[in-house]
Amino acid sequence: MISRETIDEVRNRMDIVDVISDFVSLKRSGQNYKALSPFNNEKTPSFFVVPGKGIFKDFSSGKGGDAISFVMEHEGMSYVEAIRFLAKKYGVEIKEDVVSEEFREQQSEREGLYILMNFAKDYYKDNLFNTEEGRGIGLSYFRERGFNDRTIQKFELGYALEGWNNLSDEAIKKSYSKELLEKTGLIVKNEEGRTYDRFRGRVIFPVHNLTGKVIAFGARMLGKDKNQPKYINSPETEIYHKSNVLYGLSQAKNAIRQKDNCFLVEGYTDVLSMHQSDVENVVASSGTALTEEQIKLIRRFTENVTVLFDGDSAGIKAALRGIDLILKGGLNVRVVLLPDNDDPDSYSRKVGTTEFQKYLAQKSQDFISFKSGLYANESGSDPIRKAESIKEIISSIALIPDPVKRSVYLQETSQQLKIAEAVLITELNKMLVQERKKKERDRLQPAQQEERIDHLVESQATAVTPLDVKDMVYYQERETVRLLLNYADHSLEEQKLSDFLLHELEDVEFANPVFREIYEVFKKLLAKGKTPNSQYLLEHGDRDMRSVVTDLITSKYEISPHWKEKYHIYFPNESEVLQDLAYTNVLRLKFRVVQKMMEENLSKIKETENGGKWEDVEKYLEQQEGLKKAERELASILGIVVAR
Repeated sequence: MISRETIDEVRNRMDIVDVISDFVSLKRSGQNYKALSPFNNEKTPSFFVVPGKGIFKDFSSGKGGDAISFVMEHEGMSYVEAIRFLAKKYGVEIKEDVVSEEFREQQSEREGLYILMNFAKDYYKDNLFNTEEGRGIGLSYFRERGFNDRTIQKFELGYALEGWNNLSDEAIKKSYSKELLEKTGLIVKNEEGRTYDRFRGRVIFPVHNLTGKVIAFGARMLGKDKNQPKYINSPETEIYHKSNVLYGLSQAKNAIRQKDNCFLVEGYTDVLSMHQSDVENVVASSGTALTEEQIKLIRRFTENVTVLFDGDSAGIKAALRGIDLILKGGLNVRVVLLPDNDDPDSYSRKVGTTEFQKYLAQKSQDFISFKSGLYANESGSDPIRKAESIKEIISSIALIPDPVKRSVYLQETSQQLKIAEAVLITELNKMLVQERKKKERDRLQPAQQEERIDHLVESQATAVTPLDVKDMVYYQERETVRLLLNYADHSLEEQKLSDFLLHELEDVEFANPVFREIYEVFKKLLAKGKTPNSQYLLEHGDRDMRSVVTDLITSKYEISPHWKEKYHIYFPNESEVLQDLAYTNVLRLKFRVVQKMMEENLSKIKETENGGKWEDVEKYLEQQEGLKKAERELASILGIVVAR
């Protein structure tokens, strides 16, 4: 469906730092960029972006590739979906044929869900502006709440008409299947097998994923029917898992990165009102309890979170669990308590944009001050209640993974509560020890004890076992491919490195299938007078090849210029000793291949001795002697001592 010319245009325009920055907060590290892995939970950054090569490498998960690969891995997109996404981002026109019914049936179910949710979003939007019911009820409600057209369009708000089958009838007219409508949760089937629209007579809040695709809906009732919930939401589907989504993050991610702070509120209208007050770095948990996955989402863009509490919230203590979870996730937490009987939506409309922004800046306090004040008011002069309050505060500090941050918070708590810091440290250490013991108990359940002992025995046995020759062959094959990928065009004394390696290793067959495939690509293209580069392999290779290529052309470390400039210590660049590297690698690979052949030949001898012909045994013994001679010769050149 997409022409090669279009794909090439997308590749020419895309910038890997720009693309990945839409999803991950990158920090410059020398000539490259690094960040915490978006695929794994980690404390130390192991995710690297190399702009000069147009690749990323995540050392914690092993994933790697170019900007297209990243979008595919991160968003679960197909190759075609990723190209379409990047084409839209960079304004590249994709010419397509009209989608036929036959083609629609061939689309994957996942893509079908996205298409149908987008249709529903457009349908609800059209209802809001272009139907009498939508304008009279839905649009009037949004206007009364003070939302202007820019905000309504920005969040793609809509309205679901009264009636049991308005959406489903329209969708079926457009050739969408009833089965797919059920899978999106847009329609519901009752016990009698009849279906009806999930959302009826409600204003609609579309929920977007990070790339801006609609994956779910929230719907608010406007009447006063006590038998109906105020809000209903889409059920979980293949494309929507509520614990992994934050409302408004798609619209807020750039502002969060720029401000290096994320405001966390409770509901849809809170997010909308804050955007209208020019506070765009805001997301909502949409009425659900905050989850670890949502905290990881925030951490991709900032390590600073400011939680807004409603002034009349009876459940502030329950909401403190969310703060503890954020602390446990390694983020820095501040709190803003709004005046009584106000939430972010009502208060921002009451005081206006300027005053609201000023209030957020002036009333922001760290979580220790907030929690101390909260418990101080509650405990009053009761010493027992005060002691319990202190333990509550220390329990939150104990969740912070960074020991330096814990120490700072202890000092602050000591000063605010006028309690000796040593006492707080003792209490903290008790909690940390108890937590460690609990984790150890959980980890070493009786059913796991035997497995753990077996593992220890195996690891000790392995420690004294000689290195596996197959492993050594793997590492030498890996080094050969690494040299080809990074230095194929570099000249040695009389020829290019690629010519040297392929000539010297023409009788060697690679054991690892991915290395063998890469090596064969080099052989074929060099035979045609072309030299493949990493970009060619990233574009034409499968997932395993892309991962290996990015791994081998990405380095986690750079030599600091201070060694040479300040300390006059010189480290030779790898390209300066390439002749020796290439020559030694060829010898080592041949040496390990010979050893592997000797092991395999020895197995044949043992098998033949148990019932085979003496002539075969003699043949294998002769081969073993030849291999042993080759091993000794190579070992002599390499300076390796081998058993006779």
